[in-house]
Amino acid sequence: MEMDSDSNKNIKNQVKGFWNEKTCGTWEIDEKKFSSQYFDSIEEDRYVKQPEIFAFAQFTRFSGKKVLEVGVGAGTDFMQWTRAGCITYGIDLTDESIEHLKHRLELEGLSAKDFEVADSEALPYSNDQFDLVYSWGVIHHTPNTEAALKEIIRVCKPGGKAKIMVYHRRSLLAYFFWIKHTILKGKFNKSVRWVLYNHMESIGTKAFTRREILEMLRNEPVKDIIIKPVLSYYDKLERFGTFFRAIAKVMAYLLGGDRVGWFLTIELTKKT
Repeated sequence: MEMDSDSNKNIKNQVKGFWNEKTCGTWEIDEKKFSSQYFDSIEEDRYVKQPEIFAFAQFTRFSGKKVLEVGVGAGTDFMQWTRAGCITYGIDLTDESIEHLKHRLELEGLSAKDFEVADSEALPYSNDQFDLVYSWGVIHHTPNTEAALKEIIRVCKPGGKAKIMVYHRRSLLAYFFWIKHTILKGKFNKSVRWVLYNHMESIGTKAFTRREILEMLRNEPVKDIIIKPVLSYYDKLERFGTFFRAIAKVMAYLLGGDRVGWFLTIELTKKT
């Protein structure tokens, strides 16, 4: 959905405010903020719920390479890149995320090349800089996701790779969310897009189909595009009781398993 510049700025400010208050990955953590126990709990929670990150990111394969993470959140994946010996750069829209990353690096005695508050729609780096640009669950929150995708490609080196995850609109979780916020509330005329935009995390959240991502990439200098949905912890309703988990399991089986996964992973290579 296209927006004028004022609408874009207004939504972006609301998104920034939301994630400044609720840094991604910290919502259910009770330990003292910025303590080692706090960060350990964040890391454990993330990879218990999203173990597919490891197979997708392949952190250790990029040792010695120049890696940019777009949207560092609480810094959990960023630390994996840094521990693996990557030359790490990171940006996030929020000051709070950058503070998390600063404290986390200091606790472990590690350093990164650069990390700063910045906008994914206007990355503060010149063209053709990075061997890998990585972004997990971030650019669907910015008003102009296509602009963010183009920026990721712009700063990637020719021959370099991008690994991105955005939300998948044709997923079990999206359908469950739609039922919760329409059928159960008598709002029968509202779409999945409307529900996600207004009720999924920060205002303005979007989810995409494989075809929509391919259309965004149609005129970009990229090749070897792989787009795959992944059935997630959230699609399986793992947070809920046996009855709801059983419903999710049956629906996943009937609808094709990963085909209706909430995580839509995108891998591509920039043409040389």
